[in-house]
Amino acid sequence: MQSKELLKKYNNPKNFFNRDLSWVEFNRRVLEEALNPHLPLLEKVKFLSIFSSNLDEFYMIRISGLKEQVAAKVIEPTIDGLTPIQQLRKIEKEVQPMLKTARDLWFNEIIPGLRKYNIVIANMDEDISAKEQKLLNEYFRREIYPVLTPLAFDPGRPFPYISNLSLSLAVLVQKPTGEKHFARVKVPSILPRLMQIDDIINPEKKTNSHINTKFIWLGDLIKANLHILFPGMEILEAHRFRITRDTDFELQEDEADDLLQVIEENIRQRRFGSVVRLEVANTMPDYMQETLTENLQITKDDVHCIEGPLGLADIIRLYDLPFHNLKDKPHYPVIPSVFEEEENVFNIIRHKDILLHHPYHSFSPVIDFIKAASVDPDVLTIKQTLYRVGTNSPIVKALIEAAERGKQVAVLVELKARFDEENNIYWARELEKVGVHVVYGLVGLKTHAKMTLVVRKESEGVKRYVHLSTGNYNATTAKIYTDLGLFTANEDICADISDLFNYLTGYSSQKDFRKLYVAPINMKEKFLRLISREIENVKAGAKGRLIFKLNSLVDPILIAALYEASNAGIKIDLIVRGICCLVPNVPGLSENIKVTSIVGRYLEHSRLYYFFNNGNEEIYLSSADLMPRNLYRRVEIAFPVEDENIKQYLMKTLLNVSLKDNVKARVLMPNGKYILPENSDSTKKINAQEWLMNYVMKENRKKIKQKIS
Repeated sequence: MQSKELLKKYNNPKNFFNRDLSWVEFNRRVLEEALNPHLPLLEKVKFLSIFSSNLDEFYMIRISGLKEQVAAKVIEPTIDGLTPIQQLRKIEKEVQPMLKTARDLWFNEIIPGLRKYNIVIANMDEDISAKEQKLLNEYFRREIYPVLTPLAFDPGRPFPYISNLSLSLAVLVQKPTGEKHFARVKVPSILPRLMQIDDIINPEKKTNSHINTKFIWLGDLIKANLHILFPGMEILEAHRFRITRDTDFELQEDEADDLLQVIEENIRQRRFGSVVRLEVANTMPDYMQETLTENLQITKDDVHCIEGPLGLADIIRLYDLPFHNLKDKPHYPVIPSVFEEEENVFNIIRHKDILLHHPYHSFSPVIDFIKAASVDPDVLTIKQTLYRVGTNSPIVKALIEAAERGKQVAVLVELKARFDEENNIYWARELEKVGVHVVYGLVGLKTHAKMTLVVRKESEGVKRYVHLSTGNYNATTAKIYTDLGLFTANEDICADISDLFNYLTGYSSQKDFRKLYVAPINMKEKFLRLISREIENVKAGAKGRLIFKLNSLVDPILIAALYEASNAGIKIDLIVRGICCLVPNVPGLSENIKVTSIVGRYLEHSRLYYFFNNGNEEIYLSSADLMPRNLYRRVEIAFPVEDENIKQYLMKTLLNVSLKDNVKARVLMPNGKYILPENSDSTKKINAQEWLMNYVMKENRKKIKQKIS
């Protein structure tokens, strides 16, 4: 069945969940982890911080886009039947109770829980002694006062510019004459918002954090010393506020002579995006709110009144405290024993394909692979894509060393990786300085594929080696994201990767690849064909089965294809971490489809697509989710797993155990809400991530023992 026919057949608003409301449900699951009574206290802090950070980005990107549509008087509904204004109203209806839940968690559980361990978020009026107050005031005068700039607002001075996500104090002062004035004081972002009092009072003395750890909000300390900023004035009122701006700017790439300059300009423009949300302390009086909304050019509908601290993402500072009893037991990633068998990594990969399952497996073999290539005299060329590499990247340093040693190095640095643009610009320039061939990406497309190609001269001729991954070349995120990486010397895959790099760095209109599926060239069509094959097999009397593990499922055509497969009698399991626009378990539509989401200790990030194929099972790993942006507006790859041992590992561990998870998994219902699986007292509890941590460690120890014996 053709794409248009599929979509026409299932094009009914009842058949699709709204994308943004589905994302809100994902963030609700993040908040639910913070509410988990079995979670250690600082893990609760971490999830509450993530919930708040997620919401910031959601407003910067998604809510800003909806508000632009409303301003442009767009009334066309999305495929789920909601207009932009309807989406905004429904989102606010869902978000407001979640904000109250987050506030209650902070005040009623986290703060009292921290106090039990002598970790105090100090209240200036109640928790600070006179001696501490004096020392804090001295610190304020010495370290904070010089960086503050009070900005008046009156007929001679315009309303001040307020940067995105910055915390401010709205201050009302009165002159001795009785004349009142409004001013704004920014809480400087260069200082930590949560300041450890012990470090301020005794900077030379190491704090025994197990005895007493006391913090104060920077904003509270500034508020207590406002009289120093406004001498001769009476401080009548001071209230916290915080704004969120639109940061989603459209790039005019077609008109760009230099993409790097365009991205830099885009970063600058981001500072001046329109305001999409104003968060204010719930104590702020109406007249002050009206002053802010009028001058920020927003309405009351854009205001969130918050009790307690604004911008709870900053509480992640507490997670760094050395209270290991308040965190999950640490996990130490395993280096697979195969890397101990042979010093030369190329000999290992030539012998067989190797799978790395992060963070259960260490990321160091990936770094070592690129380091080895950079110094190996037989390596001629290294080619790599970089999307989010992080700061102080050992991989980029190895690429620089390779270029300095005279190897041909070509790197595609994706400058359009949202919120990582500045970091990527820095690395692109560092690479260019040493002669690396740097490509910034294709016009109109983000390059999201994760791949490395090493070309090596050997006795039997030139040999290619590749590493392909579902996640970024980032050693930091590899410790907290679950991802899959494959080393292979498979000639067809290596040839495909060579062709794809030529497509990225040169001029190529290649449409066919030997093993890879490539977006936007053929990935959607290939996946549709594989789903159709399952349907045909079932119609011929065979068995059909589909299991997809991914982060987001949005594309309406592929959703329609899954409905078609369900109606053909194929059992379908979808493990979708975040957004899912497919409506599961509806008779006559999706009764054979089950959707689960796992939100746990690690961020589920791997993408895996399983097709039963009449017993000749096929598994594809991919950088791509099934979203229009991945399939049509990004360069993505899906690559096959052909080694039978690796296939069995993925089936036995990742897929089967994830489907049995009844601790961190939640099941999507036809109404769009998620519920925990039903468990009786006798049901064995399975936490897929914990199971995988233990399994990988046990298996590696077993292999090491076998080698020794």
